Amino acid sequence: MKKYGSICSLLLVMTLCWAGSAEAAKAIVIDGSTTVGPIAKSFASYFMKKYQTPVTVSESGSGNGAKSLINGSCDIADMSRSMKPQEIAAAKAKGINPVASVVALDGLAMVVHPSNPVRNLTESQIADIYSGKIINWRQVGGASFPIVVIQRESNSGTQETFKELVMKGRQVVNSAETQASNGSVKNRVSQTRGAIGFIGLGYTDSLVKKVSVNGVTPSAATVNNHTYMLARELFMYTNGRPAGMVGRFVDLPKTLDGKRIIKELGFISKY
Repeated sequence: MKKYGSICSLLLVMTLCWAGSAEAAKAIVIDGSTTVGPIAKSFASYFMKKYQTPVTVSESGSGNGAKSLINGSCDIADMSRSMKPQEIAAAKAKGINPVASVVALDGLAMVVHPSNPVRNLTESQIADIYSGKIINWRQVGGASFPIVVIQRESNSGTQETFKELVMKGRQVVNSAETQASNGSVKNRVSQTRGAIGFIGLGYTDSLVKKVSVNGVTPSAATVNNHTYMLARELFMYTNGRPAGMVGRFVDLPKTLDGKRIIKELGFISKY
């Protein structure tokens, strides 16, 4: 009986070890927002080192992230906006229960070429620029130079946020150039004297100049104290409240290491 008990105990330990290894080995698949992408990628690198769990991160846009979660092709959907009612309805029709976890806070920075003398724009002026009512920088106190309007693609959560917070039902001018990511907007603005665009605060650097909005400069402090109007939450959506490794991943923003990573990337921790 002792020998039989020892064998059973050994088998139980081996089973538990195998189960733990299987959980650790199962890859976590993430898709969605290019704004959340740098956080997701840094989290993935940290997570793989700590837990030896593979993590893949794609940046196809918030809308496609939602579709991937609904279709069951990802574990986590990165989104720089909340899920729309129609997306939630589509998810529930397929037996998916979207649950949002806040990753970080972000400011939507209005950026121009570094040589542009304009330092501040009102919300109304920005809406007039993007609707085509204002077409020259001299109309807002700058040099006489045509304005090149840069926007994001329709599937972008950043585009959705901008339209909600600034445009408020007004249409973006047809001549606006469309870029596929925060990085491509920044590059285009940095190389174009008359350009204006909007990017996540974590993407700003010396290549572009941040413009104050209503007299308030976008920063971690002004986003935190709610004085900067173009602020938002960034999300990771999962099917229900996740357990296991996926649960650990979406809870990273609440940990000391997660907060450090978020701060280093130029985003703002909510926790």
